[in-house]
Amino acid sequence: MGQGMEQWLEPQWWQQLYQLAMQWWVQTVMVPATLIQLVLMVISFLVARRLEPTVNQFLARLKQRGRHLPAFQTLMTALMAISLPLIWVIMQWLAITVAEQMLWSHSLMTTISSLLAAWVVIRLASHWLDNPVWSRLFALVAWSIAALNILALLPQAKALLDGVALSAGDIRVSALTVIQGFIVMGLLLWLAISLTGVIEKQLRSSASISPAARVLISKFVRIALISAAIIFSLDNLGIDLTALAVFSGALAVGLGFGLQKIFSNLVSGVILLLDKSIKPGDVIALGATYGWINHLGARYVSVVTRDGVEHLIPNEELITQRVENWTHTDNFIRLKIPVSVSYQTDPRQAMRLCVEAAQMVPRVLLDPEPTCQLRGFGDSALNLELRLWMEDPENGRGNLISEVLLNVWDRFKEHGIEIPYPQQDLHLRSMPTGLAEVSLLPTSGS
Repeated sequence: MGQGMEQWLEPQWWQQLYQLAMQWWVQTVMVPATLIQLVLMVISFLVARRLEPTVNQFLARLKQRGRHLPAFQTLMTALMAISLPLIWVIMQWLAITVAEQMLWSHSLMTTISSLLAAWVVIRLASHWLDNPVWSRLFALVAWSIAALNILALLPQAKALLDGVALSAGDIRVSALTVIQGFIVMGLLLWLAISLTGVIEKQLRSSASISPAARVLISKFVRIALISAAIIFSLDNLGIDLTALAVFSGALAVGLGFGLQKIFSNLVSGVILLLDKSIKPGDVIALGATYGWINHLGARYVSVVTRDGVEHLIPNEELITQRVENWTHTDNFIRLKIPVSVSYQTDPRQAMRLCVEAAQMVPRVLLDPEPTCQLRGFGDSALNLELRLWMEDPENGRGNLISEVLLNVWDRFKEHGIEIPYPQQDLHLRSMPTGLAEVSLLPTSGS
């Protein structure tokens, strides 16, 4: 048995250890300063426990109001899960502020509040950081800041980061300002995106604003808020924005030549929104693409076809090419369906049956009513044309035409009307007898 194990078995060693622990307890814990801090922390916890139900009810109401904003919902859910420690750390910060004003000792409260604040921040960040590497890095930074604050080394660490700097004229950027700038930029961008979502929700609920105007306003608001967040973040870094004016102008000219198509699409998108030629929900046909507009983007228009294929068409093509907008002014569309019958058929009866077949389809409008006309005499059949109106082109026209033709087929079979197929008559004319004999004589060399 080693000397260390023998020492553990000696009663005197345990007695000395007990005396040291009691001495630390009396000199460190059982002193007025520490007892006051413990009492303040217990009071802070009791107050936080008392306020927890009220705060959770308030957060639940906010979550219900922002149910259309996923990011806001995630934030409210995270705050409700950590509401007790969050309120507790806030109450401790208030107690620390009072202790500093009264020149009381607050080292214990600072230690507990720093650890608790780091845990709260890490829990909040875990709801947005899906990447485990970034999550661990953020946790490491949070615990490091808490440790520096507990050891009273945070001011020295900030001074050290501020000393690592680069200077260019009047511009000075340090490691501390870069870190602060990224933190501020992240918070401001999140706030800008969340605020844009709230504004878009209000625009969607407004019946007095057209869909195109809603998209235009939301795009401008998003660009303005994000630009303001970036500008404020750069100003927080200590960068003089006026010094970047010449550089940004030259950069804009270069980007204008290099990204000509992209800027053309951006301008075309603004024009489409302003002239209201197309809007979300419209049914359009562009070349071989037929479908309804699902989304108006800054660079492209999303068109979904009946096959479920989503086409991303650049805005410039919608400006420079011919576009059929079936629902620009209204949703009424007339379809022309060709029908052929044999020459033995009474055309008036066939036309009446075609109209009746169309009226049997629920999607066919009865006002204006369907009509059928005789369009001409074909080589093998009488050519009829059934004309009908519909008001839901977004539901497709091919399926409607198919349903009408099936009804026409059934009505024709009931009345014995034949739908002919192309045919030709071959007439054989007799040849003169002498010519036939000549043609049968063998040729020379045979």
